[in-house]
Amino acid sequence: MWDVGLHKTSTPVLHPNQFQVNEAWLVFRLNDAPVRTETEGEFNCIALMDAASCFILGSVLVPTSRQEPTKIEARRLLKQGWAHKKELPKTLFTPTGEFTKVLPPEAQRQGITVVPVPEDQLLLFIGEARESFKEHFGGSGTQ
Repeated sequence: MWDVGLHKTSTPVLHPNQFQVNEAWLVFRLNDAPVRTETEGEFNCIALMDAASCFILGSVLVPTSRQEPTKIEARRLLKQGWAHKKELPKTLFTPTGEFTKVLPPEAQRQGITVVPVPEDQLLLFIGEARESFKEHFGGSGTQ
């Protein structure tokens, strides 16, 4: 099990060095602003990341009209993660209040414990990936 440190407010602080590769994954929205396409509309890029290495294991584009991936997309995302090491993690961290209806039951069905955490606890992991995505795809222009 992972061990979390505490800061002044006694909120657990997560850090990559607390995990072994493939012990825990994170799911999060990679983009700050919707990715626009000329023909398909606007999308959010939902990414799956290994907590220890901060390596992006997979991603799925979800129309902004939906809050989270469909069951098929959730399975595909978890399968993309599994493909790297041929195993699933023990834990999946999700931002509190996001990805609450489809992804958690699918992960739990596959034996993964889902742990919602405040998004600010994930920024250490996901900040650089978000910045790279923003630099590559821009703020919100048509792609």
